[in-house]
Amino acid sequence: MADVTKIKALVDEKAEKFVGVADQVWSTPELGFKEEKSAAALIAALESEGFAVTTGLAGIPTAFVGVWGEGHPAIALLGEFDALPSLSQEAGNAEHTPLCEGGNGHGCGHNLLGAGALAAAVAVKDYMQANGIKGSVHYFGCPGEEFGCGKMFMARAGAFDGIDAAFTWHPGNTNSVMGVSSLANNSIYYKFKGRTSHAAASPHLGRSALDACELMSVGCNYLREHIIPEARLHYAYRDVGGSAPNVVQDHACVNYFIRAPKITQVLELIERVNDVARGAAMMTGTELEIQTAAGLCDYQPNDVLSELLSDCLKEVGGPGFDKADYELAEKFFNSYSDAEIEASLNSVKSQVSDEEFEKIRKSPLNEFVLPYKHIDIAMPGSTDVGDVSYCTPTAQLNTCCYANGTPGHTWQVVAQVGSDIGHKGMIAAAKAMALATIKTMEDPELLQKAKEEWVKSTGGKYICPVPPETVPLFD
Repeated sequence: MADVTKIKALVDEKAEKFVGVADQVWSTPELGFKEEKSAAALIAALESEGFAVTTGLAGIPTAFVGVWGEGHPAIALLGEFDALPSLSQEAGNAEHTPLCEGGNGHGCGHNLLGAGALAAAVAVKDYMQANGIKGSVHYFGCPGEEFGCGKMFMARAGAFDGIDAAFTWHPGNTNSVMGVSSLANNSIYYKFKGRTSHAAASPHLGRSALDACELMSVGCNYLREHIIPEARLHYAYRDVGGSAPNVVQDHACVNYFIRAPKITQVLELIERVNDVARGAAMMTGTELEIQTAAGLCDYQPNDVLSELLSDCLKEVGGPGFDKADYELAEKFFNSYSDAEIEASLNSVKSQVSDEEFEKIRKSPLNEFVLPYKHIDIAMPGSTDVGDVSYCTPTAQLNTCCYANGTPGHTWQVVAQVGSDIGHKGMIAAAKAMALATIKTMEDPELLQKAKEEWVKSTGGKYICPVPPETVPLFD
């Protein structure tokens, strides 16, 4: 029977070490597939704790796995460590103060995500050693979550084969376990090649690649009426063929994101969008190259594991914030509009009473642990954790690491995940994941139920969202 007091103590004993790792990653923010320093810091910590590390998973230099123990049950803990561009910010400062103008910053808190999952993996190892528990714990270093879909390439390469269950977490403003799915997504470049000419003197001799892009957009706008309402088509021009209006553009490229609640729906929709692109090429007499850049599956929360993880979060408790944490959080909280605060707590309303919600709404920080609730909707965003959930039963929690009202992917997140607020949320997450991992290892019946649910919800087979020729885009 897992000893919650002992597991919490094991995390606390090494908390300073892993807070240091989180801060080290925070101080060297690197974009997807370029996280050399961040990966090195995590790998060094793994090796110092006796984990056997394998690097270069799926041909990605910053993808790795650290394993302690052997055989089954084999439980995975997922870590991320990539940053976002143009979000540099001083830690603990509620005024916008970039450390490096235009530099990167951890605007999604992945510095905490990777270090927190690592702290959980080490606590599991220590507990297994002390109590003679059989099995293995696998820490996966997963690069390129923001840009690149690292876990998808790892899943395609078989990195998660043989894993019995997976746990992960994400910094947020609440303490809860994720009971909603996410949208599957595919990123495709449509590259048109035409023929240049003088746009006034001899336009009839030209074939405009830019016209092809624009006609594709018109076609997709009409297509939207005839696809499921939950699907999304959005796009950005990556190449407009030049800046001279008097030259017929002979090259142009548009990047589409194609999203839907299920990966099977995305794969079907891709073919319809491809047909629109082919039609645009035919209408303009241009050539078309279709390049799939990346893709990811919808996240499927495993209720068996999610309910367990939720119970574990309640047992260990939410982050214990002190007066200084509240004072810092209040500086951010007071700068947000009512609409921003309401939006950040939108998922909470259906899970607590009106009285409890009002109490949470008025506080800059959340220490309250929300009950688990499975909701049959897909959240608007996408995550490559979805690909792991198609490979093995998976559960994901959130802990409070920044003030209510804080928008994601902002310098305000960067400031708080580099502070004690973020550190305390990370340690709470590590304790909950460590406890859930040990309980899973000790309960073969629970693992079997989780697997049965996984087979029912996913078909028990990984569906890769990209064709075999798609490779990670390192540039």
